[in-house]
Parts: sequence; C-alpha cells; structure tokens
Amino acid sequence: MKSAKELKEILINIDGKGYKAYKRIEGIYRFDNYRISIDHVQGDPFASPTKVRVFVDEKIANFPKDTYSNKSREIALRDFLTRKFSIAIKKYSKGKRGSGKSGLIGIDIPGQEILERNSILINKGSIEVRFTVGLPARGRRILSKIAFSIFFEEIPRIVIESLFYKNLDKKELYRHIEISEDADYLRSILDELGLVAFIGENSILPRRSGIDPRPLSAEKAIRFRAPEELKFEVKLPNKGLIKGMGIPKGVTLIVGGGYHGKSTLLEAIQFGIYNHIPGDGREYVVSNPDTVKIRAENGRRIEKVDISNFISKLPLGKDTRVFSTDNASGSTSQAANIIEALEMGAKVLLIDEDTSATNFMIRDHKMQELISKDKEPITPFIDKVQQLYKDYGVSSIIVIGGAGDYLDVADCVISMVNYVPFDFTQKAKQIVERFRTERKREGGIHFGRITKRIPSSCSIKRWRKIKIDPYEYKIISCNGNKLDLTALEQLVHPAQTKAIARALSYSIKYMDGKRTLREIVERVIEDVEKNGLDILSRRITGDFAKFRKYELAFALNRLKSFEIKQML
Repeated sequence: MKSAKELKEILINIDGKGYKAYKRIEGIYRFDNYRISIDHVQGDPFASPTKVRVFVDEKIANFPKDTYSNKSREIALRDFLTRKFSIAIKKYSKGKRGSGKSGLIGIDIPGQEILERNSILINKGSIEVRFTVGLPARGRRILSKIAFSIFFEEIPRIVIESLFYKNLDKKELYRHIEISEDADYLRSILDELGLVAFIGENSILPRRSGIDPRPLSAEKAIRFRAPEELKFEVKLPNKGLIKGMGIPKGVTLIVGGGYHGKSTLLEAIQFGIYNHIPGDGREYVVSNPDTVKIRAENGRRIEKVDISNFISKLPLGKDTRVFSTDNASGSTSQAANIIEALEMGAKVLLIDEDTSATNFMIRDHKMQELISKDKEPITPFIDKVQQLYKDYGVSSIIVIGGAGDYLDVADCVISMVNYVPFDFTQKAKQIVERFRTERKREGGIHFGRITKRIPSSCSIKRWRKIKIDPYEYKIISCNGNKLDLTALEQLVHPAQTKAIARALSYSIKYMDGKRTLREIVERVIEDVEKNGLDILSRRITGDFAKFRKYELAFALNRLKSFEIKQML
C-alpha cells in the first residue's frame, strides 16, 4: 500500500503528459481516515470513467451494530449511504473541468426504491464505497492540478460527510432503516394473513407523472383510505400498529370509472415487491414477492412455449403446444407471458385491461353466437382465471372497466371512486344473481399443464461490450444486437438492467442440457444471494442492483439466439 504523499508525487510528475501516463496512479493509497483504491484507469477522457473505491475502517466510520444487524437493515443502510454520498458529490465536486468526462465524480444514484446494490458494501471491518472519477485532461494532456483537487480536496470532504456516522442525521438514518425493515416484515407475513397485497392507510399512491416516480404533492394527492370490509391491523417491529387494506388471495377485480385511480392502485401493487424510501408515500404498500405484471407484447419473440391452455387449433395446423414465433400477436404474447411467469413460479398475476389484448381477455355472448367455438382458437382469460387459482393457487388482480362478465369469476371487487377504494364484492354478487350471464364457459374443468423447458447448452454466447442507454435503460445493446426489456414493467432502475445483462452470460455455466429454465435461473439467484452481485462480473463495478428471477427469465426468453426444448 502506498501513501497519499506518493499519489501527490505521481500527479506532479505526470502533469501535462499524455493521458496514458495516468496508468501510473493505479493502486491503493493510505489517507488519514481511509484507504483509496484506483482500480481501473480510463483510456482517454471520453472513455468510461476511472473506477475508484474508498475503504473506511469500521472503528472510524463508527456505525452502531444495530444499523446493520440483519440483512434488511444492512441493505437499507447501504442504500442510505449511497444517497448521502451522491448528495455530497453534488455539494463538493466542482463538476466538469476539461475534455470529455474530465473532473466528474459519480456514483450509482438510487431512485424511489430501496434496492440491494454493490455501490456500497459493508465488509468485515470496513465500509467500501465504489464510484467513478473522470480523470481531467485538456485534449489528451493531463491536468494534474485538477486531479489533485479531486483526490485531496473533494473526495475527502465527500467521504467525511457521507460515511462517518458522527456527521449524519441519526434520526433520518434510523427512519430509513426502520421503514425498510418494517416493509420487509409486512411482506413476509402476507401469506399467513391470506393476503397477496397490503396498502397502508394514508399512503400516497399517485405519482407526479408517467416519467416522474416521485409522489404527487400532499396538497394535490388524496391519501389512501381502506374500506372497513377489507381493513387489516398489523403490528410492525418498529412503527408498531398500522392499518390498511388487505387484498385477499383469489381473483380480485379493481373497477371504477375512468381516471378514478384503478391503474394507480394496480401500479402501487406492482411496485409493492420493493421497499420505498421515507416520504415516497408507498412505504407501507407491499405485495407478494412473486407478483408479476402481465401485458400484451406485440412483436416479441416466443420460443417453444406451450400456450395451448389459451390458444389451440390455429389455422394451417400450427401446434400451440410447442409455439414459436419471432413476431407474436397481442393474444399469443399475453398467453406466453402468463405461461412463462407460471413456469418460474409466479403466485400473483397483475393485469390491466388497458395493456391487454381484448380478444385474449374475453369473448362475450354475442360474439360466441356469431363465431362458434370450433372456429375460435382463443380460450379467453375469463374462463381460466378461477381454474388457475383452484389448480395452482395463483391469484389474479385485474383492472376491469368495461367487461362486466368478469364479475361472475371474482372473489373480491374493489371499486375506486375519486381515488378512494370501496368494497363492492356483495354488490357485484347481487348483480350477478340479478343479471344471469348468457355467455358460455369455454375453458374446460382444469387450467391445464404448465410445461417445463430445458435451454440448450450452446444457445447463448457470452455478452461482451454491453451498453445500457441511460435514457432507454431497459434496452441492452451488445455487438450490434438489441434486447428490448421495455415490457418488463417491474424493472425500475438501470442498475438492475446492467446486472441482468451480466447474468445472461453468467447463466451459461448452468446450461447443461438437463436443467430446466427455472432451475438455471434459481441457481443464478442463489449465487447472487450467497456471494453478492460481484459474482456476475470479473471486473469490480459499483453499478449493479438486485433483480428477480422473473426478469432474468423473461430476458432469456426474449433473446434471439435462445434455443430451448420442452421437458417430456
């Protein structure tokens, strides 16, 4: 390990030289209160910035043990420190100075969700933070004075303000940790309560806009209020007793007039798989971790998926038991998305009629009379949704505004009126009794088989030179190929997409022609759980965030090169 003085001497000696001379500063240096590791120096000022780590000894950082005494608290602490480090960068960094990325200091910036990341790690004996520095230059000539300012003025201030317990707001820190821990606990008891989701009283569900996930201002937002019939009380480890609406297992409809908050409620449940930061408004909105949002996805690739539970007897004799296409329709894509989710073990499906294929969701009585069943290949979801719950224990929450026949298959009906929920279950049952449906059920007695699939051991090549567009972060580019994950609505951060891109290559090690897709994906998730996100990359990086098995499997299913066979 070198001294900070040696780093100063190197910077003095390379001032004004060609950019490659920066390679001489790679290494570990001891500063007064921390160690700094310059891991990988960028090739020029326009390239990806230099990767840097700082290590602060546990005794110096001095965080109480109870701030990271369990996995939930540790993840929340790391998230909190990442945010504070980012804020300190904005405060002390002097920004761009020179060509390209010169002078910029950066760290992976979290959003509204508290995700497990590798931007900050808590190791035995130290806290490790990973960030980037754009080494300064004019053209390709080194600007050592600016580099000196970065390493000896700006970074020390950033580190001291954000990574030392004594300099942080203790109340804010513990609130962040305790809210996240409470959400984890609440999510963990949903199953024993017979629920698939819980929405806390006084939650703020509406967001500022479709591209701004921050909460609508308290002055404009209508706070959530649980109907008495669906109200639950739960005692949390930190906050204590809270009340809210519990959505039971089974088939739940969210109904109501346009713009009254149906989709807003569904979206809150959709993101209830994640914990949220204090002030987000959804701190106590949680859903079953195996909740998957389903939608139609015109044009997606499908590879050997058995969609015969929904679609069969296609013209020209195409076999839907082993269905493949490079350009799926709305109905075939939605059917495949459901089957692929079930293949991975989904327990709750979320469906919004606005993003669904109409002919997949329902076929009313008049259309049944016009087009006989032997001429219609599609068995609509309405005729399979109860079978799915009875045969596999998979619940569904569906936003419905115009298909009243769904009342016949609903266990619970929630009506949204001016963003306030009402339990309309009994009213819906009365309507069903009064107005008997004339449509015929077309789904048979059982849901049908969910076929397992086995990927080919040579269907995926290792992805190199991966790029994620910061403005279209659900699109992965590699060697001219693009993988579009836009339809994966539960991906919330570019760091998740980056980790998934690496996990695609990592998963190859388990593709032996014998393991099923689910087994392979779960092996990858187990490795990440055991060894951390670093297991996905040979290089040290600080811009990965945790993802679920569903999003990784869905990414694999959309690869153009993906080859798979069905398990007999």
